[in-house]
Amino acid sequence: MAGQMTAARGRTFLKIAVAVQTLSIFFQAATAGMLLSSSHGAVLHDVGSRVMWGASLLYVLAAILAWRPGGGTPRPILYATGFLVLASVQVVLGIAHMTSLHVPLGVLMFGLSTLVLGRLLSASRRGRVSIRS
Repeated sequence: MAGQMTAARGRTFLKIAVAVQTLSIFFQAATAGMLLSSSHGAVLHDVGSRVMWGASLLYVLAAILAWRPGGGTPRPILYATGFLVLASVQVVLGIAHMTSLHVPLGVLMFGLSTLVLGRLLSASRRGRVSIRS
């Protein structure tokens, strides 16, 4: 019973980490638009890039913690690590001002993060339905 509670907490932490990551990437898109119209946009985008990278690191930690109690497949850890690599490449491309690669990669990252969040939330809903019936 205690193992199930720990695994449930790990999955909740994983959902929160992915939600924070998705929101931080969305914030980056908003501040990228601000770069065009305001001098404050650059500062916000720079700070947001650090938060986004940290959120990707948090996603890796959450994936490890969610996997550890239940055993299971380490596939979410591989996804999270791949996302951290994408986030690192995104930061490097942004620093190098390579917008022709930076912007499409940001769109891809937002799409992937939204997809992962949707899968996590739909899996938890399916679990609730099966418990109730």
